[in-house]
Amino acid sequence: MVAYHDDEWGVPCHDDVELFERLALESFQAGLSWSTILNKRESFRGAFAGFDPRVVAAFDGADRERLMADAGIVRNRAKIDATIGNGVALLATAAEFGSFDAYLASMVPGPPARLPASASAGDIPATTPVSDALSKDLRRRGFKFVGSTIAYAFMQSVGLVDDHLPVCFRYGVTR
Repeated sequence: MVAYHDDEWGVPCHDDVELFERLALESFQAGLSWSTILNKRESFRGAFAGFDPRVVAAFDGADRERLMADAGIVRNRAKIDATIGNGVALLATAAEFGSFDAYLASMVPGPPARLPASASAGDIPATTPVSDALSKDLRRRGFKFVGSTIAYAFMQSVGLVDDHLPVCFRYGVTR
């Protein structure tokens, strides 16, 4: 958890494969603890071909059954199906915008503002109007398991918002 926070969470990410991984992991996390997902991260990477959206988008029924039998990941059929479908949707979105990263930049204007110096954990929202709009547009494009809370957690994860608290060494760090 510490390494993920210190090295990844909130750090701007622009690689479409990494963006796909983060979106998938946030979707799988719904209803579960983040530590459960991080503890299974390497298994997820193996099961989902390193989260290469081109490969995942081509998964078929046999792949779905393989994933449902894989005790190393969260075996939730709806989330597995969503991840495969999200690979298809990501590729279509990337084709339209040049990359999924470019799409995100069009939806979430940057640079991310940091929290005020007086902020505490209770000041971090679960959703925002921007995550509401992103969620709505992702769903319109065929993405699943991308409600506003998941969209906001994804935005936090990939540095589209900066929710590091003032007591954190990452607070205000230029990236």
